[in-house]
Amino acid sequence: MTDRRTGCDRVILKISGESLAGEEGQPFDPRALDQLIDRIREGRQSGAGLGIVCGGGNIIRGRLAGSGLLERTTADGMGMLATVINSLAIRDGLERSGIPARLFSSVPAGVLAEPYSPRSARAALDRGEVAVLSGGTGNPYVSTDTAAVLRACDLGAGAVLKATTVDGIYSADPKTDPSARRLDRVSYARALAEDLRIMDGPAIALARENRIAVIVFDFREKDAVRRAVGGEPVGTILN
Repeated sequence: MTDRRTGCDRVILKISGESLAGEEGQPFDPRALDQLIDRIREGRQSGAGLGIVCGGGNIIRGRLAGSGLLERTTADGMGMLATVINSLAIRDGLERSGIPARLFSSVPAGVLAEPYSPRSARAALDRGEVAVLSGGTGNPYVSTDTAAVLRACDLGAGAVLKATTVDGIYSADPKTDPSARRLDRVSYARALAEDLRIMDGPAIALARENRIAVIVFDFREKDAVRRAVGGEPVGTILN
């Protein structure tokens, strides 16, 4: 996907675990889950295959590894399991809404989720199911942003839609700089050179190497996912 007005046959929607959290610190808010399901339903209207990668930050944050309380591999393992918990909620929400979905995990989850394989996930997308992709990459020291780009590579997706609570990438922090302007397009090189923190560096480098576009947008906006999947101007495109 080299032009933001060119749609994709398959996309990966990357959402943060915090998007499922309640305002008072509880890990899950039913209203937040319902809103996410609504956005996914809108996105499916384009006919594109849709994979979902969710973080686990509403349950546990990776920063605990630097607190001295946990080893990094332990904290990351807990984070992987947190993504499985979130993905179970997402699959349940999809199925209750009549949207067919399959849950895959990169870490063994027994009867809770199928082991992830590109072949199985591609087959699910071909059947019109939403592929919910949990467990990150199954490895420590790797973010769910990188997992989302890797799954896009695995499944032949043309873009990663990074759902956030802001409507794109700005030249400065719009909360503190009134002159900040939203950017329509940012190059991989600029994102890395200026450390724009759209995603972590390895995720951006992997997207650049495999020519995966990343679209940063406010998923709370009605029809935002559908418009992004369809290639309409939404948020900021990284390519």
